[in-house]
Amino acid sequence: MMAKRSYRRRTPSFWHFGRLRDLISDSMAIDMGSASTIIAVKGRGIVVDEPSVVAVNKLTGEVVAYGSEAHEMQGREAREVTLVAPMMGGVVADFVYTEKMLDHFVRQARSGFSHFSRRAVMGVLAGVTHVEQRALLTAAEHAHIGRIYMVEEGLAAAIGAGVEIEEARASCVVDIGGDTTNIAIVALGQIIYARAERIGSNNIDAAIAERLRRFRGLIIGAPSAARLKNELGSAIEPDDPARALTVKGRDIHTSAPGAIEVTADEIYVVTQNVTRKIADAVRNALGDLQPEVAADIYDRGIILTGGGALLEGMDAYLQRETNLTTTSTEEPRYAIVKGLAQLFDIPLLLRRVARNEPSLLLDAEASV
Repeated sequence: MMAKRSYRRRTPSFWHFGRLRDLISDSMAIDMGSASTIIAVKGRGIVVDEPSVVAVNKLTGEVVAYGSEAHEMQGREAREVTLVAPMMGGVVADFVYTEKMLDHFVRQARSGFSHFSRRAVMGVLAGVTHVEQRALLTAAEHAHIGRIYMVEEGLAAAIGAGVEIEEARASCVVDIGGDTTNIAIVALGQIIYARAERIGSNNIDAAIAERLRRFRGLIIGAPSAARLKNELGSAIEPDDPARALTVKGRDIHTSAPGAIEVTADEIYVVTQNVTRKIADAVRNALGDLQPEVAADIYDRGIILTGGGALLEGMDAYLQRETNLTTTSTEEPRYAIVKGLAQLFDIPLLLRRVARNEPSLLLDAEASV
């Protein structure tokens, strides 16, 4: 009788164990890019959207600031502090600081009750090497995430952009990030073609700074270059080419502080050098397609995602260059993380499309 009463007393706890587990652990979708790290938690939506940068003390190697706090120091950091971008070209460039940054953002994303994340799905570039994937997986493991799935960003972007999972006809998604442009052709919930080019919207910032240094004699910082791109930049001919902004920096000849006016037309000339390369990459990818797939894309056009899609006129420019209808999805920066998060509701598809090598997936599952 005593054993029976004990069983009855414990049974409700077991009935509610699944609910309790969901309360104290988080299922995360992680889009860790060169420009930003975006994390969504199941049931809570997007909870982290921070620049992928850390501020490091040069003497001790310790991180003194992460994300937005570190980004605000850019160009004005103390002499003993340097800024590090641990992710470059969409892959891990500095493992130590990638691990620290991801751990910080994951802790920031967790609920107040949670100290451990049961599972996470992370986006990876098409063509990522075993070493690059292993580095990202190890960083996630050190952030106390139990089971980790890797999914190609192109498929995630397509799902996040609203492409129907079971649609048999092919869809083309072009995701323009900070350092990379990812071109994916998706059909029946699978990638049938993918191509990643190491060029993105950050290249526009660098080109603006270089042009002003060489031709206008003014050295400007990265934040000023980004401001010129965001406020004057356009992928197509600007409506008002003479519209201008004053930008300040250091005069290259006198080394004294200086300022110049920069017009929208001047920024357009610089921007064209980058957007032309993106358009070339898209055309080259389309040229590799099978005839039936090409026919689908001709009918359905191109879906544009990623932060680079926010550049004024980018959709119109690609449409002009490819002769294909091009539309930018709503909230293009969040397309990948939204697609990753949706995969939690389709577990069979998640297991099918996870590109983890069997040994990596088994290692991750064994740690749960």
